[in-house]
This record gives sequence, C-alpha cells and structure tokens, in this order.
Amino acid sequence: MKPFFALAIAAAAFCLISIHAAEPAPPAMSAAELADRLDAVSQGSALIRTKLEVRSLEGAKRVLQLQIKQRRTKTTTDLVYQVLWPDEHKGEAVILHQAQGAAKGSIIVPQQPVRAIKASQMNEGLFDSDLSYQDAVENFFAWKKQALVGSETINGVNCQILESKPDSSSVSIYAKVRSWIDPQRFVPMRIEKYSSSGELVRRIDVTRVARDEKHHPIPASLTVHGPRKNSVTEFNGARIDQDVQFTDADFTPARRFEIARRLPFHRVSRPAVPH
Repeated sequence: MKPFFALAIAAAAFCLISIHAAEPAPPAMSAAELADRLDAVSQGSALIRTKLEVRSLEGAKRVLQLQIKQRRTKTTTDLVYQVLWPDEHKGEAVILHQAQGAAKGSIIVPQQPVRAIKASQMNEGLFDSDLSYQDAVENFFAWKKQALVGSETINGVNCQILESKPDSSSVSIYAKVRSWIDPQRFVPMRIEKYSSSGELVRRIDVTRVARDEKHHPIPASLTVHGPRKNSVTEFNGARIDQDVQFTDADFTPARRFEIARRLPFHRVSRPAVPH
C-alpha cells in the first residue's frame, strides 16, 4: 500500500499529516481527476514518528516528539497522536475519527478521565499547536465540489491551484480549501483554508520535499500558520513504518497505547499532518 501525505498530520496532517506523492500526472487533468488521484493516494496505514515544534514571536519554543498511528480508507479516517517526549507529557494522546459526517475524538491524559472532543471544539489546536483537530482528520480531496482556479509558482515549482468546497454531505469548519499542487510530483506545496466570510484561517506550507524508500516524492517538512498571530508550528518527520496492520481497538481510548513499541522503522524524513 502506498504511503500518504497528512498532515494530519499528522499529521500528518498533512491529511496534510501525510499524503504520498503519486507518479507524474498526465499533461492535462480536470479538477475532479486531480482530486480523485490525491484522494486515492491518501489511503493506507502507517506508524510514524515526527517532531512538532511550536514557536512564539517572543522566542518561546515548545517541542513534542510524537508517534502517529493512522489508517485511511475511501470513507473513513482513524488517527492517534501520542506524545513520546518530553517525559512530563509522555503518554498523552489524541484520538480522531471521521466517517460520513462530522468528526469526533478523545483526549487522553494519564491518570485522568478520558475527555471527548466535541464538534464545536474541532477547530482547537492539536496539542495546542497551530494545526487543528479538523485539519488532522479531514480529507477535502474527497469533497464533491472541485475546481481548478489558476496556477502559481511556489518555491520555484509551477503549481496548479485546486479549490475544494464541502457540499451538504461533508461537514467542515471551512467554506473552501485551496491547494497548490505540483502536477509532476503530485505533492501539495501549499494549502490555504478559508472561513465562510472569505477570511484566510489557516495556511500550511511544504518547506522540503524528500523521497521515501520507494523513491516516491513526499512532503518532508511543513509549516503551519493558524488563527493565532503570535505563533507558528513546524512538523518534521523522522521515521515511518508503512502498511501497518491495525485493529479497530488501536483507535479507541480503551486500548493502552504502547509507548515503546519496536517495529522495523525505515528512516524517512516526512511529517504526518493532515490534508
């Protein structure tokens, strides 16, 4: 199974936390074809290690080492973001799930009751970062309303701008999403998310593109600017194990998450952040 982009993200996100880049696209593709291709390559499962760094304009910095479990299908997304370091936050986790309709989630803090993430809280920051819960779990490439609205060069790459809008069957905190897609490597170089009033709410920039062990181009570093004007969040991937077989129990609060799980990781620089 192919690796994928997310952010969720976790990603990754980046799910800008981790969409895999497909083979070079044909010279001309419609908006629907482009979105379908990106949707298809986002499907899969992986266990990922990534670093989340939140920096304030005043110079303060907060760093978390995360393990991310993710499983994406055509209709369902399941994610677990778990803190590995620092020790004072070790074991804290966020579980996210989205099928048809609204997303839901849970927050786990050791020795405390599990807290549900309400629909009204999906715009809040993942571990108080500039990436929201909604950003981590949402797949806007699967929305039915897709349009090509122009082109622009981003970091020297000529990109097509894909505009995605939710319809009545999609539940989102955003009114539209614009993605700057590298049509040769199939990597989103920038994603902007807008409110119903047209205000830019969140921007995600890919600052580095690498190749995985299968030589596919993948986003390696991401920068997220959110509604807060005094901070910025960076995701930098460290390791990934692809095609991991998860059970439904892996994405429930009842499961004790295994901190020191030892799998044959491949060293790949990529983050996990959602679309």
